Amino acid sequence: MLLRSSTFWLVLFIVALIVADLVWAEGRSLLFLARKGVELISWLAFWR
Repeated sequence: MLLRSSTFWLVLFIVALIVADLVWAEGRSLLFLARKGVELISWLAFWR
């Protein structure tokens, strides 16, 4: 059931982006990712 949840995959994707950012960019684009994540979540909430 959990694997069919779109929220689960979205959270997993965001966590993977943050981990990749910390590993390769030393967190420089973390603020950008956070801003885009908030935009995406608000967009998804609007269209539900």
